[in-house]
Amino acid sequence: MGIRISVEELRRRAALAIEMLEDCNVCAQDCHVNRLEGELGFCRAPGNAVISTYGPHHGEEDVLSGTRGSGTVFFAHCNLSCVFCQNCDISQHDEGREVEAQELGEIMLKLQARGCHNINLVSPSHFVPQILAALVTAVEGGLDIPIVYNTGGYDALHTLRLLDGVIDIYMPDIKFGSNEMGKKYAKAPQYYDIVKAAVKEMHRQVGDLQVNEEGLATRGLLVRHLVLPGDISGSGAVMQFLAGEISPSTCVNVMEQYYPAHKAFKYPELNRRITPREFDRALEKAEKAGLKVDL
Repeated sequence: MGIRISVEELRRRAALAIEMLEDCNVCAQDCHVNRLEGELGFCRAPGNAVISTYGPHHGEEDVLSGTRGSGTVFFAHCNLSCVFCQNCDISQHDEGREVEAQELGEIMLKLQARGCHNINLVSPSHFVPQILAALVTAVEGGLDIPIVYNTGGYDALHTLRLLDGVIDIYMPDIKFGSNEMGKKYAKAPQYYDIVKAAVKEMHRQVGDLQVNEEGLATRGLLVRHLVLPGDISGSGAVMQFLAGEISPSTCVNVMEQYYPAHKAFKYPELNRRITPREFDRALEKAEKAGLKVDL
């Protein structure tokens, strides 16, 4: 699909977003620090984007990975602080290097040149201004493959609106089906209320997931939901929300790969893998709601 707005409009939105960094309200943490002057908010991210790695990724959903891989860019830092984070070296320990917008745009073009089916922005919520600026370079250089916004869901509505016509595929991970769990395990106040509003905006922009004749996603919403021990993830509430308030045709990847990581050992209720029965129950809830789970 590719970006559906003009380069001039993209440049305008990038400039507006960069201004937001002076009193940062880019994500739902709403820290109001001046990142351009080196002040650090919840995510600890500087004014430039910070990336850990990039390259073709064959471990994503089949509709993204295809045969040549999803062109993933893994951003460091995070606007969530999940106690069980399986990528904590990147998200919490901030391993990565700063890149200017031009270099980030050139990285996107390299991934396209390597044959990747899409550009997959992993944990992008706190770097939207830098991503928009990078896309100016990328689009002017000929970028025309779908852009995937691979997020933890704690996104600000005004920031998502700047991405309307820019993002082709939204892939939020709805981690919790209650505000209480989001605050306790991710330091994200009002998590569930915020993610529900964010997912509604995402779906408004791109609709249900569309797949081409090659079986590749071209546009739309794809939701991930990691099943946590003891149903801390609130799977039933999440599936009911998606079927009732988004679309009964919503595509959901119900994931079973949870294992205790990062600080999970401090929480007895999280310090184990899920059981086969716990996963089956979550999958049953998705199927009972009529959602599409075969990805």
